[in-house]
Formats: sequence, structure tokens, C-alpha cells
Amino acid sequence: MFSIKKFTRTQILIAAAVLVVLVVLITRHGSNSKPAAAASAATADPAPITKSIVAGPGLVEPNSENVKVGTELAGKLKTVLAEEGDHVKQGQLLAELVNDDYRAQLDSARAQAAQAEAAYQKVLNGARPQERQQSFAQMQQAQTQLTNARRDYERAQQLSAAGVISRQEFDHAERDFKVAEDQLKAAQQQFHLVDDRSRDEDIAQAKATLDSARAQVEQAEAIYQKTFLRAPFDGTILRKHHRTGESITNSSVTPDPVFTMGDVSGLRVRVDVDETDVSRVQEGQRVYVTAQAYGTQKFWGKVIRVAGQLGHKNLQTDEPKEKTDTKILETLVQLDPGVHLPVGLRVDAYIQTAEK
Repeated sequence: MFSIKKFTRTQILIAAAVLVVLVVLITRHGSNSKPAAAASAATADPAPITKSIVAGPGLVEPNSENVKVGTELAGKLKTVLAEEGDHVKQGQLLAELVNDDYRAQLDSARAQAAQAEAAYQKVLNGARPQERQQSFAQMQQAQTQLTNARRDYERAQQLSAAGVISRQEFDHAERDFKVAEDQLKAAQQQFHLVDDRSRDEDIAQAKATLDSARAQVEQAEAIYQKTFLRAPFDGTILRKHHRTGESITNSSVTPDPVFTMGDVSGLRVRVDVDETDVSRVQEGQRVYVTAQAYGTQKFWGKVIRVAGQLGHKNLQTDEPKEKTDTKILETLVQLDPGVHLPVGLRVDAYIQTAEK
């Protein structure tokens, strides 16, 4: 029994010695490994880049933005041909104003232009051959009458000198001769007027009258065409503001559009980025938007334009700070092809920015 207890004590002592040696070795190994660990930390690669988010409210709009379509004239709508949701082509007739008075003004201007055209051609071409022939015949007749009047006047001179005729008869023959001379001069002038080429100043005056008449036609035509409302581009009617029979009023201060339309073949989101985040947003960054009506569904796109100047908020949310914090950087996001959302839908946009 005594020998067993002694053997056990020896083993305990050996085990204690081994434990001490292990502690010393571990302590030395730990002290020697600290510089290596420090060196390893100093040469480690930078922390990986992680994604951060810049959020802001946004509004869905068509690629063309919302375009107000109306006329420059005030009046009553004769007919409205398009409805909300219609897809229209550029130049397609959308509505027409009551325009009978404008049509009458155009017809009158065209008639005056036709008269001016005829007068110009007459001056430019001169008299017709028939008019020349008639004028030449009148001149020949006046020449014959002068010849006869001269012969009678010369005979009357001889008879008056011989005392055969009275002074009154001589005066009558002399008067007929002078009248015949005047008539021949007038006939000659008329013939030359008809036969000669028109004067340059007459042609210029007739041309100016014609140009003025044509300008009146163009003006009347332009006003008349403004009574027809046509689509400015291919797109979709988003809103109809007036119906057939209603009157519209237009001014430079308060335009009165008939339709709102846009190109919805692609959609964009106009996002309000808070001024504290402007340095983190740039073109090309990926973006997703969400809307309460679509739950957790995400609609992706990318930043295509960042405004160069801060402005006021386009959208107001329920955040109390918006009453004083009104500076934002307007950012435009192009949604990926195939995304279909209602135009005018309020969304929340989340712009992915790269940060360390």
C-alpha cells in the first residue's frame, strides 16, 4: 500500500514539471509571435468596398416628360378626337376649334392674291396682240382724219385769200385741222403705251403688291392652321383637360392646354437628393425604386443626369424637417426597359453608391 502511494506522488511531480515547461514554452512563443502579427496587419489589403444607399423621393414620368398640348388661340372646341390612353402619331389631329371666321379670312386673302397675280402678269406681259392691233388701227384712222383736215384747211386758206369764203368758214376749217392734229398725237401715244414694254417702276410696283397679297395669304393660313390641334410627337394621351363644346382661353401667363401627353415607351424617375448627399451621387450608378402599391417589388434603373445646381424640393413627404430643409439636387433616373409603372406615381428611390 505504501509503495503505491509513493509511485503516485512521483508521477504527480513529473506531471507538474512538464506543465511548468509547457507554460514557459507557450509564453516565449506568444511573445515572439506578436511582431509577426503586427507586421501582417500592417501589410494587409485595404478593406473591401461595400455598397451604400442614398435615398430620396421620386416621381415617375415619361421619357419626353409631361407635355402640355394646346393651341395659341382662344375659342370654342368644335370637336375633340382623342381620349386618355390613346396612342397617337406625330401630326395626328387631336382637336379642332370653331374656325368659320378664320376660314373666311383665308378665302378673302386668297382672292386678293389672285387679283394681284393677274395685275402683275398684265404689267409684265404688256398688252395683248388684239389690243395692239386695235390701237394701231385707231392711230391710222387719226392719221387719215388729219390728212383730210389738212387738205380742207389749205383749200380754205386759198379761198379765204381770194375772198370766196367768209372768215367764219376759214376758222372752222382751221379748228378741225388742229383737232385732227391733237387726236393723232393722242392715238400715237396710246399705241406706244400699248406696244412698248412696261416700265421697270410699274413692274416693281405690281410685284410689291403681289408679294404683299401673298404674305396676307400666308398669315391667314397660319392663323387658320392654329385652329387644328395636332400631336407634336408619337406618344400617349395621359390626360384630357377639355371636351367638345368647351371654351379654352390662352395667355402668356395662364396657358390652357387641351391634353397632357408623353412618350411612355420608356420611363424615368425624377429624384430629389438631399443636399447632404450630393457628393455621393453620379451618373451611371444603379438605382432601384419602390412604391407602396407594389409592396417590396423593386424596379431597377440607373442615373443618367445629375443637375448642376441645387433647387427646391419637387416632392413633399411627411417628414417634419422638409418644412425648413428645401434644398435638393435633382437627379434623373432611367428605368430599365420593360418596366411599367403609372406616370405620376410617387416612389422611393435608392441610389447605390460605392463606399469603403
